[in-house]
Amino acid sequence: MSEPTTGTSATTAGMTAVILAAGSATRLRPLTETTPKCLLPVADEPILRRVLGQLHDLGVARAAIVVGYLEHMIRDAVAAWRLPLEVTFISNREYASTNNGYSTLLARPAVDGAEFILLDADIVCDRDVIGAVLASARADCLALRPSATLTTEEMKIVLDDAGRVRRCAKDVPPATAIGESIGVNRFSAGASRRFFAALEERVVGRGLVNEWNDSAVQQMIDEQGYELWPVDVGAHYCAEIDTAADLAEVDRYLRARAGGVIK
Repeated sequence: MSEPTTGTSATTAGMTAVILAAGSATRLRPLTETTPKCLLPVADEPILRRVLGQLHDLGVARAAIVVGYLEHMIRDAVAAWRLPLEVTFISNREYASTNNGYSTLLARPAVDGAEFILLDADIVCDRDVIGAVLASARADCLALRPSATLTTEEMKIVLDDAGRVRRCAKDVPPATAIGESIGVNRFSAGASRRFFAALEERVVGRGLVNEWNDSAVQQMIDEQGYELWPVDVGAHYCAEIDTAADLAEVDRYLRARAGGVIK
């Protein structure tokens, strides 16, 4: 299994981060009735503000954010933050009836044929989680958090004998999985073209607008022998925020740890 590394790769400055922030986060209501999830604060800092700052610190100069629900609030917030990043916005007007595979496909013009890193907008993590993926010697990789207590909720990972990702899906039996994907994926330039081609075939060709983008990755593994490698980030903090309980737990953790500073 790949090990986390420090620093970033030589290609970081030329890389774009695609951030998926279109969903309405119904499980977080009433908090999200008037605020998109990515703007909810943890330790007094909005989730999206935190990840954009981390990307800048790691040398990533561009971000393409897929927005939908209350997108005007996200656009206004990013403009007000005046971060030293080149940020573009992509609108998913069908956010209420689609999943992140559809949102990711909308980002195709921004990164098709180029190396990029793909992140969910509801992740709160140590900067070194993203840094380890960026610094990996394997250009096609994902952040893996090992776990022996998986449920049906996580995007679970099964490895083959060579240590490559063999399956990445929620319906993987927990007992067969080594851990979970936490929603940070890096694609090489060559894999980028194949990934968006698989997304288009599934989302447009077959009308599978309500599935995870991991299904396109799985299709690449199954049909094309795509080699995807795990980056073990188990030593670093990472949390996905889906519910009010998640939000409260992350907030408590950050406030207890160095006064809310997360590196």
